[in-house]
Amino acid sequence: MLEEILFILIAFVLFMLIFSKVIKHNDYNYIAILVIQAIGIAICFFEIRLKIHANFFFTLLRYLISIILPTVIIFLELKGINVSEIFVINVAKVMIAFGKTKEAKQLLSKFSEKYKESYKIHILLAEIYEKEGGRRKAIDEYVMALDIRGNDYDSYFKIARLLKELDKKDESVQMLQTLLKAKPDYLEATMVLGEILCEQERFKEAANVYQDALKYHSAEYDLYYSLGIVFTRLNDFGQAKDMYEKAASLNHKLFGAYYNLGQICFIERDFEQAEKYFEKCLYDDDLEAMSYYGLAKIYVIKGLKEKAITFINKAIEIDPSLLKKASKEKLFQTIKEYITVSVKMDEKEQEEKVVTEEDFMDIPYTKELGEKQAQVHLEDTTTLVNDIKENTEKQRTEEIVTNIINKEKLKKMLEEEGNNFGQKDEYTEQKQKNDNF
Repeated sequence: MLEEILFILIAFVLFMLIFSKVIKHNDYNYIAILVIQAIGIAICFFEIRLKIHANFFFTLLRYLISIILPTVIIFLELKGINVSEIFVINVAKVMIAFGKTKEAKQLLSKFSEKYKESYKIHILLAEIYEKEGGRRKAIDEYVMALDIRGNDYDSYFKIARLLKELDKKDESVQMLQTLLKAKPDYLEATMVLGEILCEQERFKEAANVYQDALKYHSAEYDLYYSLGIVFTRLNDFGQAKDMYEKAASLNHKLFGAYYNLGQICFIERDFEQAEKYFEKCLYDDDLEAMSYYGLAKIYVIKGLKEKAITFINKAIEIDPSLLKKASKEKLFQTIKEYITVSVKMDEKEQEEKVVTEEDFMDIPYTKELGEKQAQVHLEDTTTLVNDIKENTEKQRTEEIVTNIINKEKLKKMLEEEGNNFGQKDEYTEQKQKNDNF
């Protein structure tokens, strides 16, 4: 009997403590706990009333639901863990899983009104709004989460990323720079900041950002590759080559790096190495056509006419738009008549498909876009360098021919002058003889 009385007293005290939470926060999520507690107390009350002793199962049950469960809840609350919050979050996730996102948001919003310092609720709401495309609402929730936890670097980063998506690039840059000062090893922040700076053509600043990150991520091939792209856009091909080589050594399937290395080697007139890099890119579907195109140019320069014809035809077969590009390139003039691929597109379509750097002007910047811009920049540079080389050689040839012609003219003039001089001497000598006579 004494045991039952003590049980009821302890259970009642715990019941009142849980009930106070309902009153204090107007939180009805604890009602279920109170109901469960009441069941345990009722079981004990009936034992006393009917003067019976329950078996082990019912005794364990009433202790579990009326004393152990509320004790655990109170202990967790003292440790700063909001049990009601856990319950609401899990219920909301179940609702979302069943497609009831609207109801989940309402549940979370009501809870956040009662518990304004609920960090996890604000984060979950922000994630829901972000998935729905409500970027501004998501930012508001992340800001409230930051107010609760000032060192929440992830929320800080997400706000910066959302600002970028809202085309508030300058604000995003400022936030990311601040974040990286506090946490310089935050790789995702580095990559997003680098992308924004590249989009704004602030390539030197982007290079500094990537190089700072290498202090903490020296084995991250993506950083080296991004640096290669930046140095490419700065026309610092020596540095770009070093970065691409490092990236490729860390990721052997980084075909974009191999392709750009091939272009740089072509610019440097290192055709043997360029050929090796282009051959590696033949296994990549996106770069296969341009790699055949690059190899065709090398074989033209080497004088391997048959191989050049084969490879330019393969390139055009894969990417018909290269027909227009090849027809404009001076290097292919000698084999132009041997391009035999039948292209099913009219002249206008071909013209539209030739990619230039200006085609990227109005496209939102991404890592993939930056990669493509660097490739096109190198392609245009190789064509320009080759044209300059060709024109220079032509000019030198013309100068040599001109010099030869001038030398011949000078020689002829000297010979004529010499003949005239000889004739003049004979006349002078004959005149002197006549005078003496």
